Amino acid sequence: MANQKITIIDYGMGNIWSVVNAFRYLGCEPIIANDPDLVADAEALLLPGVGSFRKAMLALSDSGLDQAIHHAVQTNGRKILGICLGMQLLGASGSEDGETVGLGLIPAPVGRFSLQEVGGAKIPHVGFNIVHSEPDSRLFCGLPESADFYFVHSYRMLAKGLGGLVATCNYGVDFVAAYENENVFATQFHPEKSQSNGLVLLKNFLAQ
Repeated sequence: MANQKITIIDYGMGNIWSVVNAFRYLGCEPIIANDPDLVADAEALLLPGVGSFRKAMLALSDSGLDQAIHHAVQTNGRKILGICLGMQLLGASGSEDGETVGLGLIPAPVGRFSLQEVGGAKIPHVGFNIVHSEPDSRLFCGLPESADFYFVHSYRMLAKGLGGLVATCNYGVDFVAAYENENVFATQFHPEKSQSNGLVLLKNFLAQ
């Protein structure tokens, strides 16, 4: 893992240091970048994030990081992992604070949980919950098909007709917990806060 070069995109939203520490534990020293040129030429990318979809997309577009991500992933074929809001930003659109176009690397919109869906449970969904993964998933290789991961979110990717869905979770309603298709990977949960299961998943991502 020591030779792995992964660039964490720093666009001013979210605590990146827990991710940095997780990769360091795995023997990988990540690069933290807010320069579009560095992101565009990266070997591998991680898109973290906590907060508003609209504000995050504005931050990415105003800085040119959105175009840099597209160049790295679509033109250069580099892999990317989106975590939590980062996963949602990879989607087609988000409904928070009005409709906002996303990065479009995952062909699905993002919507908020409703109280009716979650059966009166609290929103946001916070804490460890069981994730059910597909047996042939690259991200979940070596993990039980039912394993717990840590979530903090009020929005989730809408799964209707979505290919690449490799894991689900239930919070009153089933929702997309993880996605992978070619070089695009994403998790709604925080692997960096999910103890040993999360470290295995991050190690699997590095191995792709």
